[in-house]
Amino acid sequence: MLFASFDLVSALATLAACLVSLTLLLAVSQQLWQLRWAATRDKTCKLPIPKGSMGFPLIGETFHWLLQTARKHLKLVLLPSAASSPGELVAGAAGGLDTWRSPVFSKIFSHEALESYLPKIQLVIKDTLRAWSSNPESINVYHETQKLTFRMAIRVLLGFRIPDEELNRLFEVYQQFVENVFSLPVDLPFSGYRRGIRARETLQKGLEKAIQEKLQNTQGKDYADALDILIESGKEHGKELTMQELKDGTLELIFAAYATTASASTSLIMQLLKHPRVLEKLREELRSKGILHNGCICEGSLRLDNINSLYYLDCVIKEVLRLFTPISGGYRTVLQTFELDGFQIPKGWSVMYSIRDTHDTAPVFKDVDVFDPDRFGQGRTEDKDGRFHYLPFGGGVRTCLGKHLAKLFLKALAIELASTSRFELATRTFPKVTLVPVVHPVDGLKVKFFGLDSNQNEILTETDAMLGATV
Repeated sequence: MLFASFDLVSALATLAACLVSLTLLLAVSQQLWQLRWAATRDKTCKLPIPKGSMGFPLIGETFHWLLQTARKHLKLVLLPSAASSPGELVAGAAGGLDTWRSPVFSKIFSHEALESYLPKIQLVIKDTLRAWSSNPESINVYHETQKLTFRMAIRVLLGFRIPDEELNRLFEVYQQFVENVFSLPVDLPFSGYRRGIRARETLQKGLEKAIQEKLQNTQGKDYADALDILIESGKEHGKELTMQELKDGTLELIFAAYATTASASTSLIMQLLKHPRVLEKLREELRSKGILHNGCICEGSLRLDNINSLYYLDCVIKEVLRLFTPISGGYRTVLQTFELDGFQIPKGWSVMYSIRDTHDTAPVFKDVDVFDPDRFGQGRTEDKDGRFHYLPFGGGVRTCLGKHLAKLFLKALAIELASTSRFELATRTFPKVTLVPVVHPVDGLKVKFFGLDSNQNEILTETDAMLGATV
């Protein structure tokens, strides 16, 4: 009995010691956190740093003040770096591309490059929709659009001639890499971080093989893809890219073209399902422009200038990106101390801006929760009243370089959907949408696709045709 009492007292004492230690650790951490931020104060500026105890990251009083204030003054957060008045925020992305790579990426997504990518993008989309329509079961749209955007990046952007079986294997490996890319950096067996490392190593081996084959076989190319431009631009700057740099650049391009485009593609399909009148209005525009005739896309009609002239299609894509922006926001590093609501935001601080909050709270948008492509129409000015109310691709000099490719892909997909497919929801109700890690339906969106003939009639599968003939 005595020993049992002693064990209980010992356990309680140990617990008390742990609680005291934890309390002291939290108190010291808070003091160090306060000291760290107080030390960053710009002493040449008389304004105080934001009020509050600073607290801890993400839960402190100052954090919430900054979040609320940023919602009111987002346009300050995104002023371009060309601004020179001392009170303005001059911001740039932390890290960033090498000085020679930024113009290279601009060339990769130039008008001329997009013009050369377009026929290949159209072929990839056509083949994919044909496969979806031939499937007797419903498909998981989010998963399939991920495969579609991965295939587009591999086949079109990078020009790799990888067999379908190897491409599917690389896609599975890439998915495993993406799923673990934001894991805690704890390198232990069976951890997500370790799985991500292994997936990356496997992926890079596959990419190295594809790059070597591409470098050895340059015949039959009718356009310069992104990897060609990257290699040639390196030579122009006196820099022969190593295999590791080529693999890293390739992986960066795939990553940029993958998740967000798949998210937006899924949102596009879901909204066309929800709003059949929008789909029919798209078809009417395609007919009026001579692109869609007797249920078929007229040969040679899908040129970049023709697509850019489709005003209502542009409104639809804009509204999808407004209501279902794939990513929540971004970060900028303060390069020059500026004032915000009577407080200084010192040079060196990181500022987070929220794209979704901006779209949800911007006063220029009426009925913000309603899918209404006409809000971007010529008779309304909701996207013109203010510079930074609509920013699905960010804003300022650090806006997304690939935004024109992303919009072109979405427009090409919408054209094919409106012209050559009929599709319907395979579940009773539409799924809920989650925002993490990017916007997507919780069940992936189950949809049944049907092919159409030239008269917009459903193409029967071989089995259905045989049964019909028998009857």
